[in-house]
Parts: sequence; C-alpha cells; structure tokens
Amino acid sequence: MSEQPFYKVIFYNQNQVYEVYARAIYQSEMYGFIEVEEFVFGERSQLLVDPGEEKLKNEFAGVKRSYLPMQAIIRIDEVEQQGIGKVSEISAADKIAQFPSFPGKPSNGDS
Repeated sequence: MSEQPFYKVIFYNQNQVYEVYARAIYQSEMYGFIEVEEFVFGERSQLLVDPGEEKLKNEFAGVKRSYLPMQAIIRIDEVEQQGIGKVSEISAADKIAQFPSFPGKPSNGDS
C-alpha cells in the first residue's frame, strides 16, 4: 500500500458536527489536542458543487494545521478513499453526551 492514507475526522464545533478528510493526524505536543493536517476536499473540476463542502473549504482555506481538543473528537477512521466533507447541526433532541465544558467560571455547587 504505497499511497498515503486518508483519515475521516468527525468532531464537535460550536453546536455542529464536522466531518472532514485529511492526510495526516497525530497527537499534539500540546496536552489534550489532536493535530490534523493536509485537509482534502473534492476536486474543483466537478460539475456539481456541494454547498456543505464549499462551506468547509472556505472555513479551512489557508489553514495549515488544526489543533482539535480530544474531548471534541467523536471518531477518527482511516479510509481507502476520501468522501465529501459536511457540517451538521446538533439539535437538543439529539442527546449527544459530551465532556463538560466551562464557558466561564465553574460553579462551586451553591444554588
């Protein structure tokens, strides 16, 4: 298998689930982060344009490397060929369990 593999990375980002494809993924030297490099998007020569993938292309345009917090990662798969990246909204009914995050000062349990 001489070709470099593709990785499908699914992660949370601001009440959305991102599915992106990349060529390189590894544990960061920054504690608690995964590094994702060499994002791969569909060919520009395609006739049909997927608006979801275009949104991802624009968001990651010029990005050399992303550092994703480990608790944001849902799944990483090594795949034989790239697919189409997408962004999905999370609704309150989806009931996705996630590590707690503290947007401000954590409470001390006092009510």
